[in-house]
Amino acid sequence: MMNVFMQLVKEKFHLRTVHSELVGFWTYELGGMNKVFHIWKYDSFAHRTAVRAALARDKSWQEDFLSKAQAMMDVQDNEIAYLVPWCKLQKPEKEGVYEKVTFQFKPGGPAVWGESFRAAISAHENTGHTQLVGVFNTEYGLLNQVHVLWWSENAESRAAGRHLAHEDARVVAAVRESVRFLDSQRNVLLTPASFSPMK
Repeated sequence: MMNVFMQLVKEKFHLRTVHSELVGFWTYELGGMNKVFHIWKYDSFAHRTAVRAALARDKSWQEDFLSKAQAMMDVQDNEIAYLVPWCKLQKPEKEGVYEKVTFQFKPGGPAVWGESFRAAISAHENTGHTQLVGVFNTEYGLLNQVHVLWWSENAESRAAGRHLAHEDARVVAAVRESVRFLDSQRNVLLTPASFSPMK
């Protein structure tokens, strides 16, 4: 149902975006199939509650999109996450591909693993092989989980950048330090939808 779902989203998703800001909407290219991933911005929990209440009253959203989309979905999951204090959301200037890297850390929170993780991310970013978009720490969902979103011009340049980073002594040293706190890591390659604000 993926193609039918994406066509419905393309035609009717404006009914959702009038209520709050869509940061980005992607489909999985590698690391998963028949999945989408999207990020919404809220000013506060009260703002999110107000948006959800408005959507529940919006007949066009309910009838023209949601009732049709739900019949196509097997699983839906959501999280509340925030940008870590040392990262600002960066919007790439041109179209490309995105890599979402999800790190599951050992219990204890950023007080335990935050400093070494920041050093590892900074080492990757400073090589210039890929562009950091944002670092998000989960508040509701799996705790001690961080999503890092990277941008590359294409999948080939991302693969080349990864190999160069693995040979960079600065990255190797920083990763060796931070991996002590890591339980697992999952990488997926994402393609932005035509209507996604982030391309």
